Amino acid sequence: MSTGIDVADLPKVELHLHLEGAAPPAFMSALAAEKGLDLSAVIDGDTYIYTDFPAFLAAYEAVSSILQTPDDYRRLVRAVLEQSRDQGVIYTELFVAPAITGTSMTDWPQYLAGMEAGADDVPQVECRFISTAVRHLGPEIARQTAEVTVAHLTPRLTGWGMGGNESMFCPADFVPAFDIARQAGLGITTHAGEVEGPQSILDSLDYLKPSRIGHGVRAIEDAALIDRLAAEGIVLEVNPGSNLRLDVYPTLDDHPIDRLLRAGVAVTVSTDDPPYFGTTMRDEYSELARVFGWTKLEFDAINRVALSAAFCDEATRARLMKHFEELAA
Repeated sequence: MSTGIDVADLPKVELHLHLEGAAPPAFMSALAAEKGLDLSAVIDGDTYIYTDFPAFLAAYEAVSSILQTPDDYRRLVRAVLEQSRDQGVIYTELFVAPAITGTSMTDWPQYLAGMEAGADDVPQVECRFISTAVRHLGPEIARQTAEVTVAHLTPRLTGWGMGGNESMFCPADFVPAFDIARQAGLGITTHAGEVEGPQSILDSLDYLKPSRIGHGVRAIEDAALIDRLAAEGIVLEVNPGSNLRLDVYPTLDDHPIDRLLRAGVAVTVSTDDPPYFGTTMRDEYSELARVFGWTKLEFDAINRVALSAAFCDEATRARLMKHFEELAA
């Protein structure tokens, strides 16, 4: 680049990061060893081992099962945010799931307190939590998750979303859960348009009314949907490395993020489950610059979009924007 700037060094905002999925492999191996457990079948050094999507889910479940106490989650949040800090991230939002944390959702307040303490340990990264329904567990568990979420809000727990298997149930089934979260003032996002096509995005917009869509890349298959996303200012939390690793697209050249950006859709860049997918925020930036010719101009713009869409209060947003402008100058 003529400016001599390495885009990987730019300040970054990350909106789509799953807490357990971001767990550093070395951290999880050490935690397992403390408990007398062995993760060598799914962790080799700094790499998670799996061969296909079912094996990925099995590895994810095996690793997550090591997290058994609120203090485990305190240490995990600290490790993840330290990882984010080292990638130049100044603000991140972590997906957390009450339905799969602890032995039951009655444990959620203690686990959330552990996460809050972990976030306190890394003040260099401003952090917010997005409480997440697990779609394949069904609408009733989602409703219960929303209820326990709004009963235990903190200044950092500011968002609500849904992950899990996109192929199960319909967005309309989850309206009650999303209404509970929206009425409590939580920011709304949901996974769609990754495994399933553009109809999953349309149904999510119509029934769940999010301001952001997790992934959303398959909107590229529907010109009218692209126009709608652009007109309504819906922000896409795009995870290119994740999409490649899970075979949504064969190569980054085939990935639609650049076409969506040029079509006026508000896109952002995140890593989803970075150590599982062999990526980092620095890697994402470097690859986008290499393949699409993105420069500091594009990256600064998408980070401003991300900050504008962040689930934080306006005073925090203004402070972060000022900090970002100073770092990006």
